[in-house]
Amino acid sequence: MKEFFIELCEYNHQVNQKLLLAFNEHSDKVSERSVKWMNHILDAHQVWISRVDKAEEPYSPWQVHSLGYLKDIDLANFKRTGEILKTRELAEIVSYTNSIGKPYKNSVKDILFHVFNHSTYHRGQIASDFKASGLEPLVTDYIAYKR
Repeated sequence: MKEFFIELCEYNHQVNQKLLLAFNEHSDKVSERSVKWMNHILDAHQVWISRVDKAEEPYSPWQVHSLGYLKDIDLANFKRTGEILKTRELAEIVSYTNSIGKPYKNSVKDILFHVFNHSTYHRGQIASDFKASGLEPLVTDYIAYKR
């Protein structure tokens, strides 16, 4: 199962990088809403892996960064998630508090699956927004990645 999560981590990183390239190439057409969602994808990923690592969360879930910095955030998230996958058991239970201080416990597996699923959800919103802005939506489906 760990190998599958490593694949999901690589997929998530690759499609984020591809999407960020499109953001930079079409910065004049990309909506503010899409920029906000892309930031949220990366910020939320960072929040969740910080919870697993018991580290301070450097960003809030909806913080907006410059487009140039987003590739660095995504790369850092990718590396940290890879380290989690190398050093932690998927069944390990993580205790954390959410953004309003409510305590929860979930497995590393459930947290990481949430991160990847959450990212896919918001990339779908970005695809819809790209189309509405006159841009060709990127193909970011997992099955297309595996082909």
